[in-house]
Amino acid sequence: MVLMLLARIPPTAVGVTMTLHVAVTLDRGYGAAGLASAVITVGIGIGSPLMGRLIDRRGLRTMLLLSVTSMTLFFLLAPLMTYVVLLVAGFVAGVLCVPAMSLGRQAITALVPVHQRRTAMSLDSISVELSFMVGPALGVLVATKLSTSWALAVIGLATLASGALLYAVNPVLVHEDDDVEGPHPSKREWVTGPLLATLAVAAGAVFALSAMEVAIVASLERVGEASWIGVVFVVMCASSAIGGLIYGSIKRPPGQITLMALLALFAIPVGLGDGNWLVLSLALIPMNVMCAPTIAATAEKITGLVPPTVRGEALGLHGSAFTFGSAIGLPLAGVAIDHSGPPLGFVVAGAGGLLLAALAVVLTRRSGRLGEVLGGVRESEAGA
Repeated sequence: MVLMLLARIPPTAVGVTMTLHVAVTLDRGYGAAGLASAVITVGIGIGSPLMGRLIDRRGLRTMLLLSVTSMTLFFLLAPLMTYVVLLVAGFVAGVLCVPAMSLGRQAITALVPVHQRRTAMSLDSISVELSFMVGPALGVLVATKLSTSWALAVIGLATLASGALLYAVNPVLVHEDDDVEGPHPSKREWVTGPLLATLAVAAGAVFALSAMEVAIVASLERVGEASWIGVVFVVMCASSAIGGLIYGSIKRPPGQITLMALLALFAIPVGLGDGNWLVLSLALIPMNVMCAPTIAATAEKITGLVPPTVRGEALGLHGSAFTFGSAIGLPLAGVAIDHSGPPLGFVVAGAGGLLLAALAVVLTRRSGRLGEVLGGVRESEAGA
């Protein structure tokens, strides 16, 4: 848990730092800033299952050598890049990015018995929130006190250090009772309706969270209060950690779709606190209480839906769902903010999340009906 906390801090600073670098340092506006962040996250979304597959087939250290080298070079050279070059290089670096979020969940799955997995995933989500309390705050601090160029360089060096630590420790990623011998199953065997519904929930949650992040930055930077962004993020992450503690301790928690729908619904009125860091912080508490539980619920669901031989790839898809949700949410919120102001960014965050919650409901119901049909066919064949 401590190891993954340290490994996750550098990536959490990327979103807000890149937003400030493009929108302020390069003076491109928040739409362009959202696009730059989206290009990186699309690359991560494509690369996450590929890196997970590389872990399943070749081991953690092979993946780290490739990923850490490329990410470190990107962040050290990013301050020297023009906007167009930044987009291209960001996409390539994203594809080769260390899947720190899914990697931690894979390690926990290997270490924790099934009946304790929900509690363990809740603790992991709290760890994620702690990393988000530290990473963005440090990114904003360095960017506002020194420059965004320095902030990007610091992210690169921190990525190198955390990657070297992961390489040295080389955590176990397969449970001792898991059967990982034999051929790997085809995707048709484990990419099912319930899995797709879970991925839709994950994408919807991060869509809302990423759009909200851009709206917060725009809301406070517009009135010259950018130095308070880190404080707002700390309040958000602390609220999410409290939600994770509650979720991990109760016996009958709400389902993943309910949690995500509440998260999105609570995002819509946050824009009423536009320009006031204290009101924004208070308004963001209900939404963020749902954050860690939603992430934990989706991670737990996926580990129970797929065989252990493809767990790295499946959790990579889980990470892809997060990054694609972010890739959609960031530019949509940025365009809305550029045209109508930060309050509309919060509305976009909530509305998009609710749409993806509805998609998850449809996928779940269709999967249930398909299961009934297949079950009836099998019973008929057995009777014959």
